[in-house]
Amino acid sequence: MCGIVGMVGRSEVAYDLYDALTVLQHRGQDAAGIVTCQGDTLNLRKNNGLVKDVFQQDHMNQLKGNMGIAHVRYPTAGTASSAEAQPMYVNSPFGICLAHNGNLINDRQLNEDLFRTDRRHINTSSDSEVLLNVFAHELQSIAGMRLAPEDVFNAISRVHERAVGAYAAVALIIGFGIVGFRDPNGIRPVCYGKRETPQGTEYIIASESVALDILGFDFIDDIQPGHAVCIQTNGEVFVRQCSPQAEYSPCIFEQVYLARPDSIIDDVSVYKSRLKMGEKLADKILREYPDHDIDVVIPIPDTSCTAALPMAHRLDVKYRDGLVKNRYIGRTFIMPGQQQRQKSVRQKFNTVDLEFRGKNVLLVDDSIVRGTTTRQIVQMAKEAGAKKVYLASAAPPVRYPNVYGIDMPAACEFVADGHTVEEIATYIGVDWLIYQDLEDLVDCAMGINPKITRFDTSVFDGIYITGGVDEKYLTRIESQRGDGAKSGRRLAEMEIIEMHNQG
Repeated sequence: MCGIVGMVGRSEVAYDLYDALTVLQHRGQDAAGIVTCQGDTLNLRKNNGLVKDVFQQDHMNQLKGNMGIAHVRYPTAGTASSAEAQPMYVNSPFGICLAHNGNLINDRQLNEDLFRTDRRHINTSSDSEVLLNVFAHELQSIAGMRLAPEDVFNAISRVHERAVGAYAAVALIIGFGIVGFRDPNGIRPVCYGKRETPQGTEYIIASESVALDILGFDFIDDIQPGHAVCIQTNGEVFVRQCSPQAEYSPCIFEQVYLARPDSIIDDVSVYKSRLKMGEKLADKILREYPDHDIDVVIPIPDTSCTAALPMAHRLDVKYRDGLVKNRYIGRTFIMPGQQQRQKSVRQKFNTVDLEFRGKNVLLVDDSIVRGTTTRQIVQMAKEAGAKKVYLASAAPPVRYPNVYGIDMPAACEFVADGHTVEEIATYIGVDWLIYQDLEDLVDCAMGINPKITRFDTSVFDGIYITGGVDEKYLTRIESQRGDGAKSGRRLAEMEIIEMHNQG
């Protein structure tokens, strides 16, 4: 769950890229980066931190050029090291930078192939560097001295043959332009648009349509599964289907939680799908608890607010903003490690006691993953004087790891792992708990875009649409990316710092 942007402009693009990253900040808070191209020179700034902290005025002054790509990172594969911040660069052929959202599931095999066969060295543990080098190798084996769009499309076709997993990527090729491409299942989102200026037409590629909106670009289309879009420096645009095996299967979790509500992803309004989630969930409550005694519906902000409003209307009870969110605290779901998530919950939320005192409260959440945040919020509701606390989740129980770019690598960390709904309710501390049915969740987004044949719902049903995911792979990613592994890496980093200080 990273955010990517690429732009070919008629004037300098750095400030537009910066503005786009701020709009996509919800997709990654670990690191940010921008690279621009001025003639044959690349100007790069990237580091750990939020966009506003990574880029100061002197950095922006140095990011000259009418073409560039940018990235906000949230670590899944690899580590939180600033060395793995993107965009990443390789000098051959031509000079290529790449920003990537998603996760490759065969990165280990690709890494070995790159070393033994392609004679390329991977310097980090990031699968984004692997994807960059696969693309670079295939382009080098095809292209002559002058690069043509056909060469780029053929190279991406070979990438599709080799890379398995989720990838929405944007690449900058010196002297050529920007190329955006998407895996054959279209798991992670990416779209493109154009803007007319007195100097000529400018083009943008971005993870979500909201980035186009705030910069005044007109939406052209989503990059379709297995498609690629080439935007040359002279403004010419070429689009090509590069994979014959394409099947539209976007990630349903984008609709549940990841994307901004004002985005339209794969021709599906995130806002509208979340409204439907609330309606479907209210119908289930009315079926299972026809004589409910709910006094008030209170969303756990922000993502669940859209679903909670139609729920209250359909249940014929009051809707109230009883939880106030500190907007200067990051999203707890994407924080690297359980201890950090727990610490931030009390800092992030506070209660409006009068909305809880003496009432039977229905809390609404978009989803329940680890249960850490939810359990503490339920306790806060009780401390605020709620008589009873009920909980509704707009998504089904999360029981399986995500392997396509969301930081959910270990089933044992999920509150639903091996537990019934009643057991989960007891752990969280609510009087009753209700989850959205999977078929209802899919129905909330299915049918709006007839090209979508199915959604990736692997975190709910354990069906991995790319194939290639077995117990051995899941065990490996749990050991590499689970909370235990993250804690170990942080401890090692602290020990290194302490040794340095003592020395």
